[in-house]
This record gives sequence, C-alpha cells and structure tokens, in this order.
Amino acid sequence: MNDDNLVLRYTDKDLTHFRKIIEDKISKAQHDLELIRSAYMNDGNNGTDDTAPTFKAFEEGSQTMSKEANTQLAIRQEKFIRDLKNAIIRIENKTYGICRVTGKLISKKRLELVPHATLSIEAKNKMS
Repeated sequence: MNDDNLVLRYTDKDLTHFRKIIEDKISKAQHDLELIRSAYMNDGNNGTDDTAPTFKAFEEGSQTMSKEANTQLAIRQEKFIRDLKNAIIRIENKTYGICRVTGKLISKKRLELVPHATLSIEAKNKMS
C-alpha cells in the first residue's frame, strides 16, 4: 500500500480527548439551555406584584423583549447542541477533524476551541 491510500485522521487517543471536550460542552450547553428556557417560561417571580403601575407596564414590555431574545438564544443553543452531537457521530465514524472542503485535518488548536468545526481555517477563509 502506498502513501496515497493512507487516510489522514486523528488517532483514537486524540478522538477520545476531543470527545471529552465535546461531552463537557454538551453538558454545559444543555444546562444553559435549561436556564434560558426557565427564564423564558418566567418561572421566577420578580416580585413586582405590589409595585407602581408605571413600573409594572415597563416590566411587561421588558418581559416581551426578553422572551423574544430568550427564544433566539434557545434556538441558537439548540443548534449548538445539535452541532456538538453531530461531532460525536463524526468521532464514532472516525471522520472527526477532517475538513469537509479540503479533506485535510483541521488543526487540534482549532478543534479544541471550536470542537464542532467542520472546516479548516484555510477553507473558511476561502469562503469569506
């Protein structure tokens, strides 16, 4: 077998390292999503039941803006979790860390910072 037939990929040890990073991020992201959802559902009472009507009106407007912002945050967080879970699948398939454009390995440093990355910096810069 010549060198052209060798598939570049990260070692199982590297994949285990990345899997730990990703699982930690998933855990934190799911926790954050729960916080966002509980804020969205307005579980906490801010204790404004007995305050002046003008303040109450202001807070209701603020709550509407907060719910919209929280909905957007929740959507982004759900996408982040989905991207991280897809990265776990790529680890299981041993295709993790391979740029989907160039076919080259994405740098370890980039994957440690953005563990769900599917593009190398080189490919990402070409797209800009």
